[in-house]
Amino acid sequence: MKTITLSILLLLGMSFSASSQSLEDYFRIGAENNPGLQAKYKAFEAAMEKIPQVGSLQDPNLSFGYFISPVETRVGPQNARFSLTQMFPWFGTLRAQKDVASFMAEAKYQEFLDAKNQLYSQLATVYYPLVETHELINLERENLKILETYYSLATSKFENGQGSLADALRVEIMIQATKTNIEVLQMKIKGRNSWFNSLLSRSHDSPVEISEMLQITDADRQISTDSIQANPMLGSIDLKIQASEASVRVAQKQGMPKLGAGVDYVLVGERTDMDIPDNGKNVLMPMVTMSLPIFRGKYKGAQKEAKLMQESYQLEKDELNNKLFGSYYRFSTDMEIQENLISLYSKQVQTSEQTLELLYSAYSNSGNDFEEVLRVQQQLLEYQKMKLKATVAYQTSLAQINYITAKTF
Repeated sequence: MKTITLSILLLLGMSFSASSQSLEDYFRIGAENNPGLQAKYKAFEAAMEKIPQVGSLQDPNLSFGYFISPVETRVGPQNARFSLTQMFPWFGTLRAQKDVASFMAEAKYQEFLDAKNQLYSQLATVYYPLVETHELINLERENLKILETYYSLATSKFENGQGSLADALRVEIMIQATKTNIEVLQMKIKGRNSWFNSLLSRSHDSPVEISEMLQITDADRQISTDSIQANPMLGSIDLKIQASEASVRVAQKQGMPKLGAGVDYVLVGERTDMDIPDNGKNVLMPMVTMSLPIFRGKYKGAQKEAKLMQESYQLEKDELNNKLFGSYYRFSTDMEIQENLISLYSKQVQTSEQTLELLYSAYSNSGNDFEEVLRVQQQLLEYQKMKLKATVAYQTSLAQINYITAKTF
């Protein structure tokens, strides 16, 4: 399994300025800084370190024995004994154990990828309403300019005797309401910036620069259910299923005899009562040992446990599949609804602008129907806001689709 360092995966050798940052830029900043994401990667690295552990032989056993009452032999008394033994598991056991650890480590990596995608989804969910708030402020400011123009015209009409003072007062009330709306929206930006910065793991008062407008592209519509299978959580469960299959093999191998090889070395003292060949010669004795796995209950239990976990993971995968497909269709349907609403509001904005132009021209000439001018102006603003709201809802649902289909940026 190839180890990919977090710096290569996330930093991508890129630096970011404090201005003109897109959502994708913030994705990368969040991936660099988020401690929860870093914790997931550390868990993956820790799982990788388990592979060489389970793939190694057990430590050899070295023992020493001293004869308090020496055992007399033909060549002399046995004074002490050294024994060195190495046990070997059944053929293929270590390979199967490494397979289990490798699959589980890969599963940890898939969980890391899912955590990254979740972070991206959370950032998008906060970012798009933040963009909406900025664009609402722009709409209100544009509306304020228009109302101030209306106020000047209404005042001029009143001074020339062609209009009513009530017209100017109505506009003044709307101007004050618009200024208040702008102040409220600016306060909302502070709160949303703080929330956004918390996801980026940086100071709550760090500036958040918005460099893009909310819009729908043709690429957003190119979505397919086939991409759902790329979801890392499905990949993680698949790897756990494979790990369970390897665990069955491990249990089978562990139920086989273990073989051992070793050597005994005995220290022999010299005989003083006679002189014989090999007097006091130490003894070297090679040995072969074998374990007898006659208590089969634990091995059968381990195999059954692994098979049950395999079934459990398969059911978990089926459940996750159902949820992902259900969420996909829910969000894709919402995207279609919002797209229809955007089209409707776009037409209403266009019609309202044409109507307003005619009414304003008529009022400029006659000084009549000023109230209708104001009504259509506010109606136009509401349609613009509703279009913006529908666009944000569309983008938020798209962010969820991107998470479900594991779209990478």
